[in-house]
Amino acid sequence: MAKYDSCVICTSPRSGSTLLCRLMAATGVAGNPESYFHRLSIEAWREDLEVGAVPGASERELLAAIFKAVIAKGSLETGLFGLRLQRHSFDFFTEKLAVLYPSPATDALRFQAAFGRTLFVHLTRRDKIGQAVSWVKAEQSGLWHLAPDGTELERLSPHRDPIYDAGEIQACVKTMQDYDRDWMDWFEAQDIEPLRITYDALSENPVATLRDLLGRLGLDPHAASSVTPGVRKLADATSEDWVARFRSQFDMSASG
Repeated sequence: MAKYDSCVICTSPRSGSTLLCRLMAATGVAGNPESYFHRLSIEAWREDLEVGAVPGASERELLAAIFKAVIAKGSLETGLFGLRLQRHSFDFFTEKLAVLYPSPATDALRFQAAFGRTLFVHLTRRDKIGQAVSWVKAEQSGLWHLAPDGTELERLSPHRDPIYDAGEIQACVKTMQDYDRDWMDWFEAQDIEPLRITYDALSENPVATLRDLLGRLGLDPHAASSVTPGVRKLADATSEDWVARFRSQFDMSASG
């Protein structure tokens, strides 16, 4: 019997969350986690989840319809709800969660009211320079994810050749450090001890990482055995060159 009703992946961009979400969905038992609350707008949530307009509905009534739809989409009748939360949109999300569930006194209790027994996963990337380079390169080139066969899986803008920008990378390093610190502060404030997964462990052995996660959720770890990664690393010679140039220029350690 599953120990949890939901699994919430707390992360920041370019930490391997798309890989983890696809691995979980591929098991057929661990929900369908995605960034359902990525955009900072209730109207955007409604459109993304295809929730029909409700004339005259209060904000709380609209949120109730949205959360009902997101639980269905994030569960796919597996019995477990999956959700990915990025730090940049987290404050807006918790603000609206408090509108929907005004009585619970803390965020943690509101999560429980909304999603039941929840396992929080803190997915991080230790090498903040590598993370920043990955983000800047994807933002410039427009290409965010590749399928295992090398075909484009997610492109957000037309292609343009990426150009090394030390200032942009440096700013991104700080942003990613801030995201991690904000997550850790929130876990401490809510008295939550998350399951901690690193990008390194996930990318080096995705099936073993998935197996461990399933075990923590109280699900059959063997469900991971037939799963294959659904995304391919974007890091290439350009990425390596940018990381090396940045480290040389700023004399920074691997952790940023």
